[in-house]
Amino acid sequence: MIEKFEYKFTQIASLLGDKSRSVMLWCLLDGRAYTAMELSICADISAQSASNHLKKLIEANLLQVEKQGRHRYYRYANAEVAQVIESMAGLVPLEDKYERTKKPKHNDITYARTCYDHLAGEIGVKVTDALLKNGILEIEAKIYRVTRIGKKWFQDLSIDVDSLQLQKRSFAHPCLDWSERRHHLAGALGSSLLTTMLHNDWIRRKKDSREVVVTAKGEIELKARLNIEL
Repeated sequence: MIEKFEYKFTQIASLLGDKSRSVMLWCLLDGRAYTAMELSICADISAQSASNHLKKLIEANLLQVEKQGRHRYYRYANAEVAQVIESMAGLVPLEDKYERTKKPKHNDITYARTCYDHLAGEIGVKVTDALLKNGILEIEAKIYRVTRIGKKWFQDLSIDVDSLQLQKRSFAHPCLDWSERRHHLAGALGSSLLTTMLHNDWIRRKKDSREVVVTAKGEIELKARLNIEL
């Protein structure tokens, strides 16, 4: 049994260890689906080579494909795959010139970005810290739980905590932020919070990028609701 598990583990490790496949998996972290041609451009390989790599990733249940019209779109098989890819970036040593004590530029991907379907970067960590500090969330056995006060807080944002807990995915868990080396909120709750912030124009996506911009309205709301100074 152990040998069988080790064999499967080495298979996954070898898939992630390939440069082209790792680049394509990294590109998919923005939460959007891509065609094989688009991913081949990201990885700087031929479309045929990309298709071969994508086939292996699908067979390993790391990706799924959806056909729409004449095109086939690839995305992560589930949120857990995205979590692993983002966490792997935490193993990369930060450059000496990068100082976490120095506030990044507001257009820096380390300042505010999406991590698959939730908010990451300095802002993502600040929001998570504020949710904990204000008693909206509490952490237990490496899982975030919504408090009684928190349930009301999310309800005020039209986020139904009870419905999210019924989804067939992690409800709320810490995700290690590769640039801050601290945790931000992931899971169904993190995804719903990001969607709400985008819908209410607290943040806006930057075109062709994982970066997001905090709007003036967002700064006001984050200050009023979480006492976050930006």
